[in-house]
Amino acid sequence: MESNNVGYGIGDSSYKMAGELPGIIKLVNEFYDNMDTLSKAKNIRSMHSTDLSDSKKKLSYFLSGWLGGPKLYTKHYGSINIPMAHKHLKVGIEESEAWLLCMKKSVDNQPYEKAFKLYLMDQLSVPAERIRMISNQ
Repeated sequence: MESNNVGYGIGDSSYKMAGELPGIIKLVNEFYDNMDTLSKAKNIRSMHSTDLSDSKKKLSYFLSGWLGGPKLYTKHYGSINIPMAHKHLKVGIEESEAWLLCMKKSVDNQPYEKAFKLYLMDQLSVPAERIRMISNQ
């Protein structure tokens, strides 16, 4: 995929670069596949229900809006404060790093240009850190 010289994070450029909703769903499915298979992710996998269908849908919908596309999460579930939604979980450095590892492996496997992969992982590290910080208050 090419960026058409549009800066990431401007308008819907990141959403388009991610392949819009079908691309995001592919990313999220691989993310949860990684969570199921990576031994380092065992602890964060245990924080989820056995059936990941709802988690996959919620994350896909959230990322759609977060990346500048349709705000599907808000439309279907209402507003969300990501750190507060995870406050009930024990998320330390190990859990945060496991989450980012699962996402990085998924991002690396997507047909995104290298610069977008780096940008996306940099952006995803922000809410991951905020979740970790609020979890430990």
